[in-house]
Amino acid sequence: MGRGEGFAVAQSDPAARPAGTATTADHRPGAAGRGSSDGRRALFAWLLTPPVVFLALFLIAPLLLMGALSLREDLSGPLLQPWAPTLEHYVDLVETPSFLRLLGTSIGIAVIVAALATLLAYPLAYFLRFRAGNRAALYLLLLLVPFWTSYLLRVVAWRLMLGSEGVVNSFLMSTGLISEPISELIYSRTAVVITLVYVWIPFAALPILAALQRVDPALHEAAGDLYARPREQFFRVTLPLSLPGILIAFFMVFIPTVGEYVTPLLVGGSGGSMYGNIINDFFTRAANWPFGSMLSMVMLATTLIFTAIAVKLINVRRFLAQ
Repeated sequence: MGRGEGFAVAQSDPAARPAGTATTADHRPGAAGRGSSDGRRALFAWLLTPPVVFLALFLIAPLLLMGALSLREDLSGPLLQPWAPTLEHYVDLVETPSFLRLLGTSIGIAVIVAALATLLAYPLAYFLRFRAGNRAALYLLLLLVPFWTSYLLRVVAWRLMLGSEGVVNSFLMSTGLISEPISELIYSRTAVVITLVYVWIPFAALPILAALQRVDPALHEAAGDLYARPREQFFRVTLPLSLPGILIAFFMVFIPTVGEYVTPLLVGGSGGSMYGNIINDFFTRAANWPFGSMLSMVMLATTLIFTAIAVKLINVRRFLAQ
């Protein structure tokens, strides 16, 4: 038997192959691929389980409990005893337009704060991207330094600055621009807007900076070669390419501002109350958890609507893939 005939018999008859030898059929790439794929899926499931459990316990479960409380007439009896669901509190909300007006006012304040914070954050992000040079990281660190302190301390500091004898009124009076302190600066919606804009500017600058970092400076050079002036380069190249970051910054500020209650409580007073303050009052002072839960669910539904609008306007996957 020749060497070629012996090789053919060994390939066709497994019993004729010497022990320890293997053919190409024993190393099929499909089997190896399925094994590695199953391993990756098991690893992914193992890594995904802790955050899913965490979200279920501390996000989904409280939301379900709050939704159930909003359908309860009162808190008489054990908390987990069966009860007949009712829409009484939702009917009361419709029949009491003052709550809906306050929600609309809070949305308006959130729009103003988000617009101002985004508008003021854009030049800051532009400077960090195109003008700061090698010191951009240092300037970005300085931008985030105030956030090393407590949020409450920074808000209280603004209450002192906006007071009748605060820094702002003292400066305006020393320059002769005003003859007496401006009382509207504190415990008003103006104070709430000023403080919230200060709080959100650095957060709004980050997504804008991320969008500007994806703008290739060579595009400006190409636009200059086509005789485009710096202003035209900005409005026709930089601004359109950074628009996703602008939208992300706007909605990132707008959505949490709708339910803000700490800042209005500290610097707004009774004249600067927002929808979140009413919810807090029903959970603390009035001790009417079902009505407070109903107000919270209405605010959550409103926020989800705006979130859906943001997702529709912003293609996040495409933005991150750039």
